Amino acid sequence: MKLLEIANVDFSLRHFLLPLMRTLRARGHEVVGASADGALLEVAREEGFRVEVLPMARSLSPIAQWRALRATLRLIRRERPDIVHAHMPISGFVARLAARLGGVPVVAYTCHGFLFNQPGPWARRALGLMVEWIGGRLTDRYFTVSREEADDARRWRIHRDPVAIGNGRDPALFHPDPSARRALRAELGVPAEAVVVVVVSRLVAHKGYPDLLPAMEAVPGAELWVVGERLASDHGASLDAAFARAEARLGPRLRRLGYRADVARVLAAADIFTLPSRFEGLPMSVIEAMLCGLPVVATDIAGPREQVCDGLTGLLVPPGDRDALAGALGRLVADADLRAAMGAAGRARALALFDEAAILTRTAELLEQTAARCGR
Repeated sequence: MKLLEIANVDFSLRHFLLPLMRTLRARGHEVVGASADGALLEVAREEGFRVEVLPMARSLSPIAQWRALRATLRLIRRERPDIVHAHMPISGFVARLAARLGGVPVVAYTCHGFLFNQPGPWARRALGLMVEWIGGRLTDRYFTVSREEADDARRWRIHRDPVAIGNGRDPALFHPDPSARRALRAELGVPAEAVVVVVVSRLVAHKGYPDLLPAMEAVPGAELWVVGERLASDHGASLDAAFARAEARLGPRLRRLGYRADVARVLAAADIFTLPSRFEGLPMSVIEAMLCGLPVVATDIAGPREQVCDGLTGLLVPPGDRDALAGALGRLVADADLRAAMGAAGRARALALFDEAAILTRTAELLEQTAARCGR
């Protein structure tokens, strides 16, 4: 079969779609990727994948989305795929609509988070629900990354048969690594005995930085490593002022490492992982941290609460509660034995539930079954 995997931006294609593209190719299928242009597309191209550029826009501009729809329809008519597999809310809707207009036999979608579940004005959330409801009627195979999103899809009658497929990462890449820990700490000039809290995410407010940066002021026994950058397409206010204030107050206890291709090494060198988001799907970074044997401090929201067993593999705190976040981090910073026990339990849970190969194989099998059912 020929599959067209479509995402919104190069970051999404590189980090979320590329592992599935590899699995599908290994099973004998032809796979073409597509997203907005960006430097990270070269990673897929260097592996021999053909990746097409589409003018996908992370906005609700009718003009921008009309352009994206026209370009996607042209691509579909040229490529004539057996399956279009779309991802992300806005690009996913555009891709599914173009696939139906283009007569694609099978239209699949993976929901990585519903817009109507994000904090924001009610009108925007209502529009998000309407888009998802219409999109569901364009979709043959409907995946979600979390169980709660599958429940939402049923409750709101977005799709008749949503499958909570999950997310996963490769345990061969993400695992405890004492040698990497020593090497990276030496590179950064961090003592072996220092307790390091790490966060890996895009630099946007809903990932919890307005809560995390002040909370770290109340955790004097540790330093914070921030891994990630702000994408050009990210919305919302800049975090520059928040980071400037934190740098002034935390001093050398705050290290901004930027975008890293060696996230596995960074996690292996840390002691605690945190992601105090206000909204998530099923965050890959939490899975990566668990596989690396780190206890996780996250917010008690959809997605992370499916990953973190409160009190066993980490600690869950209410979103937006800086005092609770500081308390949870401080508790782990002060107790090395608790960190070790929670980290070991988290790794065992991740190996059982979030193994990349198992999840990608199941995804590929379900896509193949859907195509067979539709006569392709």
